[in-house]
Amino acid sequence: MDENLHSPQRRLIELRIEHADLDNLIDRNALDRPSDDLSLRRLKKRRLLLRDQISRLETELDPPEPA
Repeated sequence: MDENLHSPQRRLIELRIEHADLDNLIDRNALDRPSDDLSLRRLKKRRLLLRDQISRLETELDPPEPA
């Protein structure tokens, strides 16, 4: 059971959830506080980092097939 808690598949799900949460937070921040550029940039940077982590993990779990 402990294996499932730390499996790459579970980590991928957690990263996707966090990415979706950040999407929502960025959208709300842009509407509520359009003048707060610094926090918006930080959130977007974090979202990009998450997207990169998701891509790397997806590649590890399902490597591209050779041509």
